[in-house]
Amino acid sequence: MAGIDDFDLTAAGLRATGSDFSTALEVLAAKLEDALGGHTQVQRKRKLLGKPGPVSEINVRIGEARYSLRQTSTGPTASRLREVGGIAIKRESLSIDDWLAGLTRDLEAEADRSAEARASLDRLLG
Repeated sequence: MAGIDDFDLTAAGLRATGSDFSTALEVLAAKLEDALGGHTQVQRKRKLLGKPGPVSEINVRIGEARYSLRQTSTGPTASRLREVGGIAIKRESLSIDDWLAGLTRDLEAEADRSAEARASLDRLLG
């Protein structure tokens, strides 16, 4: 399936470092914003005169999980926060691979429960 291949290529780019990671982060942010809309928040560094700069953080809320991927001065950091009733019960640091796997798994589980989520997942992969 071409959509899955495209997403896999973006995901593979996240495993890179330096400017390759920054490029993959930009592509992933655009895909997630387009596919998931309000479930995704993208923060950007500011350039001179308030113009938006490169992506510094992506946050995705799926069900009771919030996935966060940040570009820091020491490299990328990934985490997942589990919430119950809006209260954070568990935060865990993840590898990039585990972050991608967890996000994909939660998106697929949500898509099984909701037609809207299924359409979002199809947009992400398509």
